[in-house]
Amino acid sequence: MKTKYEERINKTRIAIRDADAILIGAGAGLSASAGITYSGERFERNFPDFIEKYQLTDMYSSGFYPFETEEERWAYWSRHIKLNRWNGKAGTVYSDLQELIKDKNHFVMTTNADGQFLKTDISRDNIFIIQGDYGKLQCATKCHEKLYENRDIIEEMVTIQKDCLIPTSLVPICPVCGGHMDPNLRKDNYFVEDDLWRNSFQKYNDFISYVKDSKIVFLELGVGYNTPSIIKYPFEQMTKKFKNATLIRMNREYPEYSEANKDKTITFVEDISRVVQHLL
Repeated sequence: MKTKYEERINKTRIAIRDADAILIGAGAGLSASAGITYSGERFERNFPDFIEKYQLTDMYSSGFYPFETEEERWAYWSRHIKLNRWNGKAGTVYSDLQELIKDKNHFVMTTNADGQFLKTDISRDNIFIIQGDYGKLQCATKCHEKLYENRDIIEEMVTIQKDCLIPTSLVPICPVCGGHMDPNLRKDNYFVEDDLWRNSFQKYNDFISYVKDSKIVFLELGVGYNTPSIIKYPFEQMTKKFKNATLIRMNREYPEYSEANKDKTITFVEDISRVVQHLL
């Protein structure tokens, strides 16, 4: 006799098999499933000196710590960025997702800044990184709308830093206004949306317009309530509005769905990596 889990797996397989299009919406829970966690042992192993000096507790809250100098701030951020953006290949769950959707018309919207989808073979044209990219720098006051890849300088900062400080010579300076620079993250009104961001936004909307009358699967992965208006609520609304839509929601903490979509939704509280592997 099939378990409820097996029944949900089979229903999901059928939905994906029969789909004309798949729209992935990815949040922090997906990267956590890939091992990119911001607290606990991984944080303690990589930031022991910062924990001792500043009593930091996790990587998320550390991003808001009021470091007194740019040398301190970039010593922290360079290690954070190298660890979460530039180190290693894509997590297994990301490569499995690529395999799962490769034969379908697909698009990815992600609120994650860790660039994991960019490490897969999914076309960059099919990825919308809406909340920023750890791999890019921007003017902190948005004096101009250009982003700068930071891999080389981040690697140098991490290599040379000592006592939670980088040399002043490595502090990034805006080439236009001469002011401070920031990681490209949506944390205030100065977030830079460059031409690539705007083009990706247009492609996302074009994708939805093109497939809205088709059999579409909304594959929502690890999306919580930090920014529900970006993925969670729109996916619910489109599932309700589009006649041939199916919502597949994978979330340990927030699997609930609207009553209006109860016959169009399949939910999983199991680990995302495990579920995706079973779907393959």
